[in-house]
Amino acid sequence: MHSRFRSDRRLTTRMGITLFLLGLLYVGFVAALIVLLKSWVLVVVVAAALLGAQYWFSDRVALYAMRGRVVEREEYPGLHGVVDRLCAVADMPKPVVAVSEMDMPNAFATGRNPDHAVVCVTTGLLRRLEPAELEGVLAHELSHVAHKDVAVITVASFLGVIAGLIVRFAFYSQLFGGARRDQNTAAIFAAVMGVAAAVYAISFLLIRALSRYRELAADRAAALLTGRPSALASALTKVSGDIARIPTEDLRTAQAFNAFYFTPALGREPGVARLFSTHPSLEQRLDQLGRISAELGEAAAPGRG
Repeated sequence: MHSRFRSDRRLTTRMGITLFLLGLLYVGFVAALIVLLKSWVLVVVVAAALLGAQYWFSDRVALYAMRGRVVEREEYPGLHGVVDRLCAVADMPKPVVAVSEMDMPNAFATGRNPDHAVVCVTTGLLRRLEPAELEGVLAHELSHVAHKDVAVITVASFLGVIAGLIVRFAFYSQLFGGARRDQNTAAIFAAVMGVAAAVYAISFLLIRALSRYRELAADRAAALLTGRPSALASALTKVSGDIARIPTEDLRTAQAFNAFYFTPALGREPGVARLFSTHPSLEQRLDQLGRISAELGEAAAPGRG
């Protein structure tokens, strides 16, 4: 399936390199799990089950976590109309449409492929955006589906999740069973924790690097498909400004899903978090959209705004 969203070879290359490097990490990580659990059969079964579950059910998990629900055309005709129009223009299958009852303005796409995808927007986003701005945001999310980077991020995040879980398991196992273990076993546990922590850190950085670029690629593809980069820029400015005014403590639950959001859930003073953000800065995104607008001659085109 080839949609009319502008293809991005650099994005495809980055996704391939990221998955390759994470695959190498995965091999080393499985070795660490075998040392810890002393059963390669158990390791393979558990790892395969968790990876399969994340790949096949990631859309349901994300919807549940963000209080999203599937909505029919009768309930949200305007939203369905925009998605229908964009899918027709992009020549791609229509994803499942969902709405999250959250005041935080945001949107995300998830799913393992274009035929099994979900696009979700919050009620806060629907209330704040003009039709042209909403179209830009939805085009951005649909481009993630068309480029298949949603599935790549889902699979890539698996290793980091498992590494984090094994660090916790090893820590509590050592904490509550340390008195019954000899010095050599304790050293092995410490080594496993160190490997898992390193795997988590490396996968974290690789995913952040890919995630930042894929957001720029989605902005670019959406702007070119709709022909209205200024509308997307307006939505970005409005959503980012409104999120920044939400108290940080109210954003903590949402921050776990920042890699999937249209705009990250960062408070007024992100501090060091900005350095490790899943998204490029607002300035970078607006600058790119400004260049695209100039290339398209959007400012001079009648009826554009």
